[in-house]
Amino acid sequence: MEALLDTWRINDRINRYLLDSIPPEALATALSKGKSVSGNLTHIHNVRLMWLKAAAPDLHEGQTKFDKEPVDHAALTERITSSGMAIEELVRRAGTPDGKIKGFKPHAAAFVGYLIAHESFHRAMVEIALRQAGIPLDDKSAYGAWEWGSR
Repeated sequence: MEALLDTWRINDRINRYLLDSIPPEALATALSKGKSVSGNLTHIHNVRLMWLKAAAPDLHEGQTKFDKEPVDHAALTERITSSGMAIEELVRRAGTPDGKIKGFKPHAAAFVGYLIAHESFHRAMVEIALRQAGIPLDDKSAYGAWEWGSR
């Protein structure tokens, strides 16, 4: 179970690593169609809250959904950190990788995989929006998001 929880924590740290590498003034950057940089990151947080509300309402308590933009860097960092810790606890409560998450099939390991796939997609959308706007991530940050052994 610890390996599964560690995998979740690495993914969560990568989200914050990416966020830390984005200049605050670039958060409003968007593709011609689709979410802005902050919109993709707030969506990650809000989807986590959706699962918490359905699967463990007690872990949802005290969490704050993003309802509108613009969103500032500090609020994004604070809320993504908080929801990441709550998701970790939700997975811990499943007991084993084969354990259950209420409302999700088949098991906790698949739930973590689902969330990581979802969040990775939105991290990619952030990077694409920044590149197309002429504000690419620096190489250290862009490649650093793939260094799971050191995140």
